[in-house]
Formats: sequence, C-alpha cells, structure tokens
Amino acid sequence: PAVPGNGMPTQALPGRPAAADHGVMTGLGEFLRKCRADLTPEDAGLGAAAYGRRVRGLRREEVAALAGVSVDYYSRLEQGRHSSPSDAVIEALARVFRLDAAGRAHLADLARPARRRPSAVPPQRVRPAMRQMIASMTDHPALILGRRTDVLASNALARALFTDWTAERNYTRWMLLDPGARDTFADWPAVAAEAVGTLRLYAGRNPDDVRLTELVGELTIKSPEFRTWWTGHQVHERTHGTKRLLHPAVGPITLRYEALLLPGDPDQTLFLYTTDPGSESHDNLRLLSMLSTGPKAAHEPTAT
Repeated sequence: PAVPGNGMPTQALPGRPAAADHGVMTGLGEFLRKCRADLTPEDAGLGAAAYGRRVRGLRREEVAALAGVSVDYYSRLEQGRHSSPSDAVIEALARVFRLDAAGRAHLADLARPARRRPSAVPPQRVRPAMRQMIASMTDHPALILGRRTDVLASNALARALFTDWTAERNYTRWMLLDPGARDTFADWPAVAAEAVGTLRLYAGRNPDDVRLTELVGELTIKSPEFRTWWTGHQVHERTHGTKRLLHPAVGPITLRYEALLLPGDPDQTLFLYTTDPGSESHDNLRLLSMLSTGPKAAHEPTAT
C-alpha cells in the first residue's frame, strides 16, 4: 500500500460542505494528515520518541524536521493555506511517509492539481482492431478498462469468468456492490481495496470529473467498505499481479495478470489474464472456455 494502515473515516474540515466527505476528497491536507497519522515513530526511525505518547502517528514538528522544512510551513500545507510546494518538498515528504511510486505520484497530483471547470468528458471508444484482437483470445480472458475503471471491452472468456458487463459497466461498482463478486474472489477484501485505491489514484489526477464524483457518492452511500477504504486515502496502480478465484462452474482458478496502457489513450488499460501451464487452474480455465459460448466479438458497452 502507498500509505500504511487501513484508514478510518475523517471528519469534515471547517468551512467545507458536508457533502465533500463523500465526494472525491482529493485535498492535499487530508492526504498529509492521513499519512502522518499512519506512520509510527518507530517506522520513521525516531526510536525513543515513541515512548510516552498517546497517539500512534507522528507529530507535525516531527514530520517537518524529517522533511527539512519549518513547522509553520508544514502546518500551512496540512491546513490548506499553502499551494504548489516545490519538487524538493514533495520528494522529501514522500520519503518521510515511505510512499511507493503510486503514492508519490498521487502526492504530486494533489500538490499541483490541474483544476478545470467540472464538465462531462466524451465517451471512450476502443479501436475496432483492438476489440477484434481480444475477441480472438479464446484461451485468455481479456478486459479493457477506461476512466473510472469503466469496462470498455471484454472477450467471451472474461465475461464467463467475471460477469457479462451488460448490466454493470464499471469494474469497481461491480466489485463493491455485486454479491457475485464477493463469492468469486477468494481474497475479495484485498482485491476490492485495490480497486478503490485505483479509483483514488484516478481522482487525484482528475478531480473535476463529474461522473467520478457521482460514482464515489453512490459507492459511499451503498458500501461501508468503500467508505472506510476511500477515507483511508490509499492508492494503488495496477501493473501486474495474481488473483485467486473460486468459479461456481469450474472451481478454483489462480490467474496472473498484466496491465498494459494502450497507445493513443492513456486512460485505457488492457488486462490480460493467464494461468500456469499444467496447473489445476489451467485445466479449469480451459474447461470454462469450452463451457462458454465460444469466441465472439469483444463486447463494447454503450458509454453514457
């Protein structure tokens, strides 16, 4: 995780509408306070400073000293009274809080947001050649996700493995709200938290996305897990990994996945899933392929 700890709901900031608590919430101050609260003195290398304190996290003066800035300067960052910190300050804070690559990128996004007027963005479309390519992959599930983890295209085996994506066209919403998703993933809490972290990373880069705000509001109302993970400010960038599934038709399947950014649209990511040759998972996935309806053109949901 980019930020240690599981995260707890935060209180509304003075002067901020209550609705902001269940909105996108991409403020730099909120992120810094969460990082500070989750980092112990021992983890920060302060040693004896941990004894005798009543709170788990670091104090502001400790963060300031470790980052090489004044206490007043750091306090203004947390309070939202200073904008555009330098690259050196961003790097120093990322080092103090032990952020990974995704966390560092998120910190930079929050420190220098590209504010635009909230507006609807054009729907994304997958190139026909790309849809044809993933449709031809009858032995490997394939998905293309777009902005806000919207499902833009999938092949037949991916639909047999997860869901048909006709009623539900957003991966994170399906993961959080569909009971079938909880039953499908053996490690559902970890997989779902990663999906929320991916959405949080996107929010930092696109704070004025109207549809994102609507999605976050819906998930906040309907999913208690989402509320906890979202206010925890953890971010996650999907590059590769492993997922363990228990498919109701064929049994357990362990998948390896690779996430590839598609040229021409940085907000489109191709997910390819494979299994280890000769494994039970490989046999079960082949059986699922035979049970499915066979190769079809990749499904492209109508964007709204």
